[in-house]
Amino acid sequence: MSLLSFSYLGQTFGAVDIFAGLTAALPNDGKVGLVGPNGIGKTTLLRILARLDQPKYGSVHLAKNTRVGYLRQEAVAAFADRDNTVFEEMLSVFAYLEKMAVQLRQMENAMSEGDYSDELLDRYGAIQEAYEQAGGYDYDVRIKQVLTGLGLGPEQWAMPLAHCSGGQKTRALLARLLLEEPDLLILDEPTNHLDVAAIEWLEGMLRQWTGALLIVSHDRYFLDKVVNTIWEMGRNGLESYRGNYSAYVRQRQERWERLEVEFTAVQAHFFKRLDFIKRNIARASSSDRAVGELRRLSREVKAVEFMGTQALNMDWITTGIAAGKWGVAEVERRIRALENPNPRTHRPKMQMRAGHPGSQIVLRTKKLLVGYPDNPLFEAEDIHLYRGEMVALIGPNGAGKSTFLKLLLGEIEALDGRFQLGSSLQISHFSQAHETLNLENNVLDELLTVKNIGIGAARDHLARYLFSGDEAFKPVAALSGGERGRLSLAKLALHEANFLLLDEPTNHLDIPAQEVLQEALQAYEGTVLLVTHDRYLVDRLATQIWLVANGRLTIHKGDYQSYLAEKLALAA
Repeated sequence: MSLLSFSYLGQTFGAVDIFAGLTAALPNDGKVGLVGPNGIGKTTLLRILARLDQPKYGSVHLAKNTRVGYLRQEAVAAFADRDNTVFEEMLSVFAYLEKMAVQLRQMENAMSEGDYSDELLDRYGAIQEAYEQAGGYDYDVRIKQVLTGLGLGPEQWAMPLAHCSGGQKTRALLARLLLEEPDLLILDEPTNHLDVAAIEWLEGMLRQWTGALLIVSHDRYFLDKVVNTIWEMGRNGLESYRGNYSAYVRQRQERWERLEVEFTAVQAHFFKRLDFIKRNIARASSSDRAVGELRRLSREVKAVEFMGTQALNMDWITTGIAAGKWGVAEVERRIRALENPNPRTHRPKMQMRAGHPGSQIVLRTKKLLVGYPDNPLFEAEDIHLYRGEMVALIGPNGAGKSTFLKLLLGEIEALDGRFQLGSSLQISHFSQAHETLNLENNVLDELLTVKNIGIGAARDHLARYLFSGDEAFKPVAALSGGERGRLSLAKLALHEANFLLLDEPTNHLDIPAQEVLQEALQAYEGTVLLVTHDRYLVDRLATQIWLVANGRLTIHKGDYQSYLAEKLALAA
């Protein structure tokens, strides 16, 4: 049985259609990950399903008495009318248990004064059983576990909500939702503001969740661990895939290949029918038949323009679209202009090339101490890094990962020990803050600061990173975080360096861009040192794991799964 369903859902912003024709159903125990490029309307859809906004078209059905919890992407405005501390807000979830506790204490007082009537004893037994089954004897422990798991430690429990940062409010709102245990939990980017430890704790909690989940997240590893269905939003609607994120990637590839074949066949069929029309429309004996065929073809071409080739199998679309009053030449022009619905054709086409191999030894260290004169951060296990390795540098925030990159870039000196870079190295650095971008430039001029490759070649290069048309002249200052990330990667590619230092390269990138960056790095023949919290990227790329924690850099020679196995074995 479906807990939630929606049919032919559409939303507009002014005269612009954000999305149209979305249809899906979520079962009682469904755990769905909603994915798609930035700007496609994922958050808009979540708000409609959470009954915060009304759709322009279509309908939403929610099973009777279903309790819905919704975590918005940024909860800065959350708790605006609340004077509670963090812990008091969590206690408010269990106010009904506190009322039951008061009733139990009153009945206990009555019994201590000699009242043992059957009515009192029966009522006391019923309330006590309900209190115990609802977790009345351990809800304070549950509160502490959830707050601690999400990174809100005891030192923050007494903090007034009004004094909390946006990230702390988001975590507090998520904690409250988990404690409320709604039938349907809708989460918009729940891993924002969480460190890896908190994300792993949340994964464990949601894997055991007995209700339904609908989650928007750019964290592919998180989706792999939590969901059993993927809904993909695209310009042609919503597609459903069974399984986690990795299963979705495999099924999507098969679907893309089918779409490619189907589109080619449909376009060829259109041209064949158009050829018949051209040969017969001027003949008196077959003119009426050709005119009728032209009308039918016009309607089908229009349907494919609107919804892609799948529109030909949807009666509500084909019958709802009137035939355009197009001549033969206009129909031919529109058939040639039909866009291939394969989403692969609309993804960035990133390429990373190493100009020349460089030396076999890329980095060697001995008793290296990293940090600042007044703040030593960590001592490194001796490193021998060879050409072609893909290293993931991981660890908690503030441990010294970005500082280590500064050392390799020559911006700071080692506190002790020594390190040696290989000969013939060309190093290129991707900074998560994108501070090297000149905000006064436009996109094209900023790219040309790396290498003057000519306007035409520069625009072609930018188009591979989804800066096409007038977007090449967009001011850098007006770019979103994801757009700045794509521009920084476009600049990085022009360097053709053989040693890449990447500091959180997937921050602000939507999943399609993350996937393409992953493919580009997999094809890259140089050496990569990758600082990231993106566990999916680490899992697919890393040949070594360097962990910076507790004042020490330790080396695991192997991939991420073998690192996790070693970590579990040590914990055991």
